[in-house]
Amino acid sequence: MSQQDPSGYPYQPYGVPYGEQPPPGYGYGYGHPPPRRDEGPSANAIVSLVLNLLGVVSCCNILGIPGAILAGLAISRARTQPGTARSMVMWSWVLFGLGFVLEISLFLFLGLNGYLDD
Repeated sequence: MSQQDPSGYPYQPYGVPYGEQPPPGYGYGYGHPPPRRDEGPSANAIVSLVLNLLGVVSCCNILGIPGAILAGLAISRARTQPGTARSMVMWSWVLFGLGFVLEISLFLFLGLNGYLDD
């Protein structure tokens, strides 16, 4: 069953026609507000902690130990001191990257000079 528009164009109306009110309890309010972005540990600190620990375990990345410690401290201070936690996460990433670059350069040096040959 379709309606006929005054201009002659037949269509089925979408939604509630103009002028009618929605039933009570429908469309009022938006529920609970989303949690604040600064609550809880940030994903950046968690990823930094996991990657630093994996670097220590798998690649003998000695700079991953202080990086993991900084990332863990940043997770614990994320709510109370967000600025300090942010700088700790940044330094943990720097230590992770520096340790990774040092390990790659060490393996390249050893490999190119024949120390890894059997």
